[in-house]
Order: sequence, then C-alpha cells, then structure tokens
Amino acid sequence: MAALALELGLDPGSAALRQALTHSSYAAEHDVESNERLEFLGDAVVDLAVADYIVGRFPSINEGAASVIRSRVVNEDSLARVARGLGLGELLRLGRGVVKERGQERSSLLADAVEAVVAAVYLERGYDVARGVVVHWLEEAVVAASHGGDILDAKTRLRRWAEEHGLSAPAYEVTASGPSHDTTFVATVSVGSLLVSAAGASKKRAEVNAAVAAWEELSDA
Repeated sequence: MAALALELGLDPGSAALRQALTHSSYAAEHDVESNERLEFLGDAVVDLAVADYIVGRFPSINEGAASVIRSRVVNEDSLARVARGLGLGELLRLGRGVVKERGQERSSLLADAVEAVVAAVYLERGYDVARGVVVHWLEEAVVAASHGGDILDAKTRLRRWAEEHGLSAPAYEVTASGPSHDTTFVATVSVGSLLVSAAGASKKRAEVNAAVAAWEELSDA
C-alpha cells in the first residue's frame, strides 16, 4: 500500500487509502468500515473530473457529445483496467469467501475500488490533486473516445451519410417520461430503413445518443 500511497501523493499510512482498499466482506469480518461510502463519493469525483477535462480539452464540444465521451470512459470496464494497471487487486482487503471466489479479479469490485481510491485522494489532498490523478489514468481513454466524427459530431455524420446514399435527412422523434426533476428523454432516429432509439437526460443528449447508436449499427452492417 505504501508504494500506491506514494504514487498518489498520500502518506504511506493513509487511513483513507486503507479504507478505500477495504471491501465490505473484509469489513464485516473485522468490524471495520468498508470502502462503500468512499466509492459513492469517488463516483461523483471521477464523473466531475472527466467532465471537467473533456470541456477544457474540447472547448467547442456540445453537451450531448461530451456526455457520450464520458460514458465511454467512465464505466466498469475502463475503471477495472485502471485498477489492474495499478495492481489494486493484490492490495484489496477482502473477506475469506470473496478471496476463495477470486474476487480480486472481478471487474465490478476493481472499478469500485478505483472510485474509492479517488475519494481518498480527494479527501486528503483536495479536488485539484484528485482531478490530476483521474486525468492521468483516463486521459488516453478520453482522447481515444473522442476520435471520429461519430462521437464529436454524430448527427452531422449521420446526415451526411444519408445524403451520400440518396436518403432523406435523419428524422428525430423525442418522448419524455418521469417527474420534472428527473425526466428521461428517449429519442428515436429514422434514416432509410434504420430505426434506432436511445435515452438521455436531455432532448439534445438523447438525439446525439440515438445518432451515435445508429452510426454504430451502420458501421457494423
């Protein structure tokens, strides 16, 4: 743990980092606090740090496209890759049953641990340092996710594809459901014989997500 603490700029005996590496199964067996609260906090810090970086790196990006990039970067698979690169599985304090089930290799458990570690850095060093850690881990993934018009300008790319194939411009239909403070929008895009739907937290985001999904189907065809 000391080497990881040094890499993160934390004290080798950091109590927050030790907690971040403590799974609920171990906590139950040893009557200590698990990393679940830190995971909850770290989830928010990672989301903010990545969003902050995306907006700064791509000044002209719209909200919908930025959301697509973030969703492709902040997910279980990418966070688990970070954890494996750090060797977090070997550092986690796990209950006996989870160890027998090789829980240290489980992607969901590793991704949660990454978020908890970020929270530990945030609590002990502040947001700027935590943001730097997140960007260091995920910058390459953000840049990779941003490459290609299907991400940065999905609706335009889909419209141009339709024009090139002698089709009418893509048509979007959006429906909304849920309470006003937590509305979910679902956009359905039709282009040629293709009909694809996707959800989003705003009308614009839903349309972009639908355009991305449609383009991916066309690319796979």
